[in-house]
Amino acid sequence: MVGMQQRSSEEAIHAGRARVLADLGAGAVAGPEEVSLLEEAVSHRRWWCDQWPEGAAFLPGLLAQDMQDALLERSGRWPLCPLCASEEPHALQVHPELGEDPYWVCEATGRTVAPVGGLPGDRHED
Repeated sequence: MVGMQQRSSEEAIHAGRARVLADLGAGAVAGPEEVSLLEEAVSHRRWWCDQWPEGAAFLPGLLAQDMQDALLERSGRWPLCPLCASEEPHALQVHPELGEDPYWVCEATGRTVAPVGGLPGDRHED
């Protein structure tokens, strides 16, 4: 059973990494520095998942939040809301903060934008 949990946790880590990387790419911010930041977050979350294997399903949302924090410190808000292009730029938020099947939400309007890993490419639709 332990081997199964480890494999399941590792699969969840890789799936979460792929989803966040897809969103970084959709916003054209998947450069070497950002990928390095993602790898740091993955490393930290691997330890976290080893401590709490049942939390593996929460990894995509946690990694997305980790990247938001890391990018805010280095380059600003990410990802920017594609729904409110004519207003003050603001970042999307991950909902639920700790839960399965996370999605991006525009907190200004309360509208769901996309699941984590499913952000549209860098375009604005009115």
